[in-house]
Amino acid sequence: MTTTTAPIDRSAGGEELRRIVNVARLHLTNRFSLLVLPWIILGIIFAANLVIWWLIRTVAGDAAMQDAGEGMQFSGASSFIFVYMMVVAVQAMNATFPFALGYGVTRRDFYLGSGLVFIVLSALYALGLTVLNVVERATNGWGLGGRMFDVVYFSTENAVTQFVQFFLVLLFFFFVGAATASVYVRWKSIGMIFFFAALSFIVLAAIAVITLSESWGNVGQWFVTNGPLGVALWLLVPTLLSAIAGFFLLRKATPRT
Repeated sequence: MTTTTAPIDRSAGGEELRRIVNVARLHLTNRFSLLVLPWIILGIIFAANLVIWWLIRTVAGDAAMQDAGEGMQFSGASSFIFVYMMVVAVQAMNATFPFALGYGVTRRDFYLGSGLVFIVLSALYALGLTVLNVVERATNGWGLGGRMFDVVYFSTENAVTQFVQFFLVLLFFFFVGAATASVYVRWKSIGMIFFFAALSFIVLAAIAVITLSESWGNVGQWFVTNGPLGVALWLLVPTLLSAIAGFFLLRKATPRT
């Protein structure tokens, strides 16, 4: 008696990877808005800051500029890039998802391909921000004592640690944005109303509990104890939860045609 064994399709994994990469390439079709426009806007913000720093130093002197430079670490001038990446994730789920399904892309491959793009973009922008941070430190605030990329709390002299922090924060914004947009794709405006209502209730409840228990000191101590890198690592928890939630929401989503 002879038995036959069905041949193993060893190319299945490679085929799936190819589909995921194709989804990633679909997101990168408009490279200008993903890879160029954010740096242009950030450059405009930076140029405006340079003018402000120069005016302060010229009018008030170096001593005033030193105080102003420390205060500018709180300005949030570079935070634009993080918000922009969240918008990119929202557009990926809301606009690119229906388009991809029209080409026969599965929901699973679309989400994995989108996640790949989020990781690569996080690494690229984290590297760029880290380089700017290092140069800003080395030049004492671009020769003017200003601070834009050397931000408060998350600032560190170790370039590798700085890169990891930027990378983790960018991942957080990407996947939270993707999960939020997936709620809209799944349940449209009604889902968003309930989502933000629930989110507001949770935030207010947390504030109430902390306030009534007089635990704000403990909250501050938690940030001090964990440090910038520890807090960035803790962001992996909501990032992973958002990634999982977005995946399962999108699997049941029916985009509007």
